[in-house]
Amino acid sequence: MIEMEKLPVNVDEKHSKSRLRLWLKILGVSQYIQSDLRQKFRVEFNSTLPRFDVLATLARYEEGMKMSELSTALRVSGGNVTGIIDRLIDDEFVERTVMPNDRRASCVSLTALGRKEFEVQAKAHEAWVNELLISLDDDSLHILSHQLDAIIHHVVKD
Repeated sequence: MIEMEKLPVNVDEKHSKSRLRLWLKILGVSQYIQSDLRQKFRVEFNSTLPRFDVLATLARYEEGMKMSELSTALRVSGGNVTGIIDRLIDDEFVERTVMPNDRRASCVSLTALGRKEFEVQAKAHEAWVNELLISLDDDSLHILSHQLDAIIHHVVKD
């Protein structure tokens, strides 16, 4: 167990508890929104949020992506993506081709049916998120977005 004296103490003590409460609120809101979206995808499309994420990522790459690139873009393991891709192929939303210069690698891309399905789901997704965040006016959206960008900039040090 780590002793408290050995932890770094470069934290602004005055705001420490407030920042912790804020983090818990952000986490709670994020979990609530994800839960709501998962339910809506299940009910409306007999699908899942991870499947939508795969379709959304592939929709940005007309020429397709290597499986490894897709895993990296989604920040998940290759094993997680493979199962989703297999089911999307069964549904004829995605096709997989072998890379001509590397027979061990495969490229996945949306089919025409997959692109149409993504467009339908993307419109529904946007409407659901809009409904969930409807209490934020233009000024609030701008301020909150700017503040979250500042957190991202601080946390993700490129």
